[in-house]
Amino acid sequence: MLNKTKTIVCFVICLLSFTSCYRVPNKLEPEFSYVLQDKYIKSLQTSFPPLDEHEKSQEWGKEYHIGVAFAKRLDLYRAVTAFKRSEILVPDADYHRRQEVEYYSILCYYLGNRYEEALDAFEDSNLRIIDTKFPTYHDLLVILYESYVHTEKEEKAKKVLHIIQKQFPETARQLILSTAITTAELKGMNKKSYNKETNSDVAYLLKDYNKDKKSIATAQGLNALLPGAGYLYVGQKQSALTAFLLNGLFIAAAVHFFTHGHTAAGIIVTSFESGWYFGGIYGAGEAAKLYNERLYEDKAITTLNNNSLFPIFTLRYGF
Repeated sequence: MLNKTKTIVCFVICLLSFTSCYRVPNKLEPEFSYVLQDKYIKSLQTSFPPLDEHEKSQEWGKEYHIGVAFAKRLDLYRAVTAFKRSEILVPDADYHRRQEVEYYSILCYYLGNRYEEALDAFEDSNLRIIDTKFPTYHDLLVILYESYVHTEKEEKAKKVLHIIQKQFPETARQLILSTAITTAELKGMNKKSYNKETNSDVAYLLKDYNKDKKSIATAQGLNALLPGAGYLYVGQKQSALTAFLLNGLFIAAAVHFFTHGHTAAGIIVTSFESGWYFGGIYGAGEAAKLYNERLYEDKAITTLNNNSLFPIFTLRYGF
């Protein structure tokens, strides 16, 4: 009997050494899927001169006209298709019109949240070498900055932001604060000065979030003490009940097998229970993190909308 007990103890120790309760990161990773501000985009005027009669009669001009018509309706897929055809057809000598078409393609990709395609289109365009006289120079910088942020190209985003800070400081302040909010840079967020009203809203956002958020450590600790308690702490009643019943069932089965001398069966059931137990602790931490992210998103989206902080609101021109 003593040997059996030693075997069980050794097995459990080994199991615990190989079964790790991974630490859940406390960094928020919010996802903002906001609806494109159609009314705002449609209110913006183009910065490019209209096509003359000769240009309208050309094949490239017809495609350009079609692309603009689709873009104004925010039918971005069809707009890009037309602009791509126009880009192929426009004469090489008509350099400025070619740049316009290339920019419109980039803008369509950006408005459609297709940031990687926007950057690819930029890299393949003649817009890589432009000066400050380009009519939509400001907007192109904004598009590049946000696209680099979303594609996690931090160094390139910093370089573009540096240019914006030197030439368009007001836009830079808005972009810095917007990025801090959308990436949940909580520690430095209240230090991003913008204006009195916005700063007040940001301070309220932080205070309100900190008041209602759940502790990841608490969720994991509760689930370690009583399987399911961590899920209940974050409001997931169904998951809490499931975790409690499954762990209870496996623990009862393991005790039954060990007390009746079925050591092998007890070890197998204990290994299953170990997975449920430690997995439940990790899962409770993940549940708390998810709860905090949804909570933060709900509060942050209000601040972003009320203060027009989304980068799209810094655009000055449309189609």
